[in-house]
Amino acid sequence: MEDFLFLDSLFSDDEKLVRTTFRKFVEAEVMPCITQAFEDAQFPSHLVKHLAELGALGMTLPKKYGGTEANSLSYGLMCQELERGDSALRSFVSVQNSLCMFPIFRFGSEAQKKRFLPKMAKGELIGCFGLTEPNSGSDPASMSMTATKIKNGYRLSGSKTWITNAAISDLAVVWAKTEDGIRGFVVEKGLKGFSTTETKHKLSMRASSTGELLFDDCEVSEQALLPGTGEGLAYALKCLTEARYGIAWGATGAGMACYDIALRYTQEREQFAKPLAANQLVQKDLVNMLSSLVRNQLLNIQLGRLKDQGKINFAQVSMGKMTSSRDALEVARIARNLLGANGISLEYHVIRHMANLETVFTYEGTDNIHHLIIGKHITGLEAF
Repeated sequence: MEDFLFLDSLFSDDEKLVRTTFRKFVEAEVMPCITQAFEDAQFPSHLVKHLAELGALGMTLPKKYGGTEANSLSYGLMCQELERGDSALRSFVSVQNSLCMFPIFRFGSEAQKKRFLPKMAKGELIGCFGLTEPNSGSDPASMSMTATKIKNGYRLSGSKTWITNAAISDLAVVWAKTEDGIRGFVVEKGLKGFSTTETKHKLSMRASSTGELLFDDCEVSEQALLPGTGEGLAYALKCLTEARYGIAWGATGAGMACYDIALRYTQEREQFAKPLAANQLVQKDLVNMLSSLVRNQLLNIQLGRLKDQGKINFAQVSMGKMTSSRDALEVARIARNLLGANGISLEYHVIRHMANLETVFTYEGTDNIHHLIIGKHITGLEAF
């Protein structure tokens, strides 16, 4: 996409290098396989090793835990480029980074950090995040999963649903009610009473592994508890704020891909003896698409700078996630229309992005929930 406002001038050389590196990775490794992965509803797991080698897993963490100590803007640019390929790939990286490695780093013991983070950074351990339940989505405080204290540990009972990476994960960061409130646990695959299922028949995020986590009196040791989660649900929501930041960038990347495809298509496709792009209404659509994407790029850049300065708050991140996912979905829909019948063909990629963005628009907080989060911030009044 054209750098219409010369936003490259706002990036450091290191940040631009990260963007270029992952753009090349997507073009060389992701695009040749992603259409088939989407059609087969199969996560392209062979890409995990490549992502680890590029430093995508644990990117912002200290080097002693396997990270590269990159800044938040670099992480955002990576998410943007990965989702230009497919939302499933960015979602995988978001879960590994923001929802699994982040809580272990922030709320885990030193022993947990040393045990899990280096292997997760290498892609040797895959994580998932269990918060949503069949009857507890936008209201996570109403969760029914329990962690009952037993001798030398806890007994976990309940289930989590719509969990990215569930079926391919080696461990799960799970939230459950204890007698002391909601706490976080690291639960490893293979424990008696812990099983996963894979969600079938999805028409969106088909290249993403999605499933359920089932806990049937699963007993874990004291060492499974994340000791820093004493304030309960607030810490689970901190993880969501981390993930929402990456989603804002990623959704913009998917929108950029759709815009580029639509621009090229309308410049090359001729009807009535002239390119489609020579029509006034088509140009209006293209201008509106570009304007939305540039605005969201600027919003994301500011969020990244605020994050690195320690000045960001969750309401600001909600604005980024809400706005970027909403606008990217609209861009994808316009692009689908501009391509006519070809717009529904996976060969042109737009319908794949559009279907994925329907999910991105909803997960990690629905559009309505983000409106209410921001509404409470600006009015001081809670409406949910």
